[in-house]
Amino acid sequence: MTDDALDTLYRDVLLDHYRSPRHAEILPHPSATAKGYNPLCGDELELTLSVNGSGCVDAVGLRARGCCISVASASIMSEDIEGKPISWVKDYIVRVKAMLKGEGPAVESESGDLEALEGVKKFPVRIKCALLPWVTLELALRDGQKKRSEERRGGKGGRSR
Repeated sequence: MTDDALDTLYRDVLLDHYRSPRHAEILPHPSATAKGYNPLCGDELELTLSVNGSGCVDAVGLRARGCCISVASASIMSEDIEGKPISWVKDYIVRVKAMLKGEGPAVESESGDLEALEGVKKFPVRIKCALLPWVTLELALRDGQKKRSEERRGGKGGRSR
């Protein structure tokens, strides 16, 4: 496949995710939440996760507003992490962020769509757009870990009633 054909294919993949983002509904009772904002171009993301007792992401919900790259990145991320163990997700975040920054190799995804974001590293001003969902995911995982820790201690402050 020629470079022009690949660019067109990747552009089509990103446009599809932008026009029809996957998991584009906030979960009613999430076990983890986070909000992200990119002040450079106004991208906004609200991310909700449902994590089961085995430490796997059961469901993902998101509300994304912003540029094509940001929304597409959030949509691709939501597809790729659903059903995966948190340990896998944390490793995946590190690898994807390195790829987007041009500091690591291409990362393959089950959906096959992540590769469409790899070209963002050629446009430094757009990297933050693509990174926003992944940074927000890190925040959501920390939120979920904090909530689980509080539940084990019997609520905030570590005291049971």
